[in-house]
Amino acid sequence: MTHHRMPLTRRGFLVCAGAAGATLTMGYAATTGAATASTSAEMISPSLFFDIHADGRVVIHVTKAEMGQHVGGALAQTVAEELECGWENVDLAYVGFDPRHGLMLTGGSWSVNWTFDALSRAGAAGRMALIEMAAAKLGGAPEDYSAKDGVISGNGQQITYGELAASGLSPRTFSEEEMAALVLKPAAERRVVGQQVAQLDIPAKVDGSGVYGIDVTLPGMLVAVPAPPPVRYGAKVLSVDETEAAKVPGYVRHVVIEDPLGVQTGWVAAVASGYWAASQAARALKVDYDPGPNANVSLADIHAESRRLIETEEDTRLFVDDGDVDAALAGAASTLTADYTTGVNVHAPMEPMNATVEIRDGTYHIHAGNQFQTLMTGLVQALGVAPEKIVFRQCLLGGGFGRRLDADYVVMACHVARAVEAPVKLVYSREVDTLCDFTRPAATVRLTAGLKDGAVTAWKSHSASAWASARQAPAFLTPDLSGDPEKKLDGFAINGADHWYTIPDQRALLSLNQLAQSAMPPGHLRSVGPGWQMWAVESFLDEVAAELGEDPLALRLRLLDGAGKNAGEGAMTGGARRLARVLQDVADRGGYAQPREANVAVGLACSAAQERSAASWTACAAEVEVDPSDGFVTVRRLTLATDVGTAVNPDGVRAQLSGAALWGLSMALFEDVGFENGAIQADNFDRLTPLRMWDMPQVDVAVLDSGAYPTGAGEPGVTVVAPAIGNAVARAVGARVRSLPITADKVKAAMKA
Repeated sequence: MTHHRMPLTRRGFLVCAGAAGATLTMGYAATTGAATASTSAEMISPSLFFDIHADGRVVIHVTKAEMGQHVGGALAQTVAEELECGWENVDLAYVGFDPRHGLMLTGGSWSVNWTFDALSRAGAAGRMALIEMAAAKLGGAPEDYSAKDGVISGNGQQITYGELAASGLSPRTFSEEEMAALVLKPAAERRVVGQQVAQLDIPAKVDGSGVYGIDVTLPGMLVAVPAPPPVRYGAKVLSVDETEAAKVPGYVRHVVIEDPLGVQTGWVAAVASGYWAASQAARALKVDYDPGPNANVSLADIHAESRRLIETEEDTRLFVDDGDVDAALAGAASTLTADYTTGVNVHAPMEPMNATVEIRDGTYHIHAGNQFQTLMTGLVQALGVAPEKIVFRQCLLGGGFGRRLDADYVVMACHVARAVEAPVKLVYSREVDTLCDFTRPAATVRLTAGLKDGAVTAWKSHSASAWASARQAPAFLTPDLSGDPEKKLDGFAINGADHWYTIPDQRALLSLNQLAQSAMPPGHLRSVGPGWQMWAVESFLDEVAAELGEDPLALRLRLLDGAGKNAGEGAMTGGARRLARVLQDVADRGGYAQPREANVAVGLACSAAQERSAASWTACAAEVEVDPSDGFVTVRRLTLATDVGTAVNPDGVRAQLSGAALWGLSMALFEDVGFENGAIQADNFDRLTPLRMWDMPQVDVAVLDSGAYPTGAGEPGVTVVAPAIGNAVARAVGARVRSLPITADKVKAAMKA
């Protein structure tokens, strides 16, 4: 899928004076063209990017959700670089919801990529406007003055940004053309971008003043906890007996949630004076259900349906269509085919889903942490609430990983608050949070390669899975390459199949598994489509190398030649050669070519996730040891490298890459919650079995700053770990495992095959 940074043509840039002349607010005006600056308290265009206060503070308005990735810091560094305000003067304010920001979404590793140009220009225009104000106040021409660290100096005089904010002067506006013509700093002159600076969100998290959704308390607030239905989706409540629940001290009532939007089904919430009472009452409720049509569906059924869709090529979507694949396969000397699958993975953030809703004079005051405010407020509107009657207060997120791109917990809280006519905090217990997760789709990918004269002459990919966007946000579906406008696909299910290896004849197809879509509603989980597409592509490429009798590293480097479309363009200039660079780096640092003792090997994988239009070039070398007696895999070391273009905060990128690597490791070896009888089988961490501290390998990460336009860091590291481990296992003991997770039983079985 192709997404674009915020275009300057949408808005003119406005610098306007705030209340009583004590605040300068700066941002893009809500209308196109120039906007009129105002010094009155009632501004026609509120601040969208930052405020400058009389005390000199520069408050950056952060529209992205903060969930541990310090996104506000990176965005603030971008503004501060061009604004020349001094990092010590910067503060953050998280925006709840404002439609003037356009699509408010935190995901896809897009936050910096989508905003870097616009925020840089906002800072530059703000600096220019302040200098012009200083010249008007102090005398002389703007060219006589310069700005640094929040102070404007020139002609033997100086004035601070704060003093200008309090001066009452009217600043200028910038047209779209003027914004586009701004000349930004060359990389060599940057003093903030590219530097490790203090993360501004940390103090509040350390001293407890930061507010997470679960921290919210309101006068007269009740707490609601859902009782999990017997199946993941499709159940209907027939009756509720609250006799035992009513014996719990603090119990108030139960609410059967009949949600017309269908974000969840078969839900009953116990309402009480506090969480403990509500959770105990939820357990005590006796609910009679109609389990619905999915009661007998298993993971095996879902994979069988995916295989049927692939084999029949029924109702496919065309994602890649280069050359003539059919002719190339027919003319190949040999072909190789393999299927790769994934299990069932849940998000499991440490802070379970929760939302607090107070309906006051018809206005819904919503407190929560959410990654997709545009969708969330749209769903509340779909309940019949007018847009002006929705007030959303964004909280810190105790983990998201894509789970909080959904807003089911907000919708459910609205229903309960309506029913009880009191402020309500709805909290998912850990069991509900796990059993009712919007999981990563359980995917099947079939790859076929045509081989001739030592070359890969054809490559065919066909994937089948549920599509998260079809459920959550159909507007993200995009037309396929067939030319039929009715044929749309979910790029988040197939990104990565359009890899950067030069193969003349390629085709990538995608099918929607309706059984999975209904029984196990899919969500966006950290790394989305590239997480399973690269598991398949990078594992299969090692199999192709074995078939050709070629070293896997040598084959990759040969195919990453940057020819044709793989040269990249614009911010992606360098293309496949940039991917080859990070791959060679991890091979060298990870000791790929060094001899190892028996049953120990290093495997490689590389990925240009998350999309071809915004690739973060990432590679991993995984050193593993396999116990041949039982197939148990120990990961000794993960060596990763990434090229995200310009690393706005290199330390933050390293942290993201390290965290992504461990997330990928956990899914590669340990996590699979299972799915039987229409239900997720794990309900807590004891059966989820994520990565434990004693499973930690040595992790070595490097950020190769190429100076190109910045791309994202949150997800790409996930995509390379599983295939690197799978390839290492195959090199160590000759066992090729094609289904995730890579368990000891699967390795042992593959060794016998």
